[in-house]
Amino acid sequence: MNIRGRNKVNPNFNMSSMTDIVFLLLIFFMLTSTLVTVSAIDILLPKAGGKTENKASIAVSITNNSLFYIDKTKVSEGSLENEILKLVGADRAKTIVIRGDKDVPYKNVMKIIDIANRNKLKMILAVKGK
Repeated sequence: MNIRGRNKVNPNFNMSSMTDIVFLLLIFFMLTSTLVTVSAIDILLPKAGGKTENKASIAVSITNNSLFYIDKTKVSEGSLENEILKLVGADRAKTIVIRGDKDVPYKNVMKIIDIANRNKLKMILAVKGK
């Protein structure tokens, strides 16, 4: 007489379903993390395709004494917008490069950003590399 049980339980654990769940969770978190937005100012930056040509940009510099310069020419704060618009011209194709000293008050940089946004101009904030 055969007394062995008919129902044999396999003691091994199958990991394939567990790996499927882990990969689905990984894909879910990767997709949802790209939807998170950073609190930043929405500015229009030109795409970098190599070196910036001097003909296509206007450098606006701010010293630590809050003096404004457009391409090495000192400009008063009141006539800053008019001078920028004269140099940009009617086609608005030139880019404004904002070069501020590290100790410049933030409000002075924001004046130039505000001028560029009001007139729908492209701008770049220049920083020193590492």
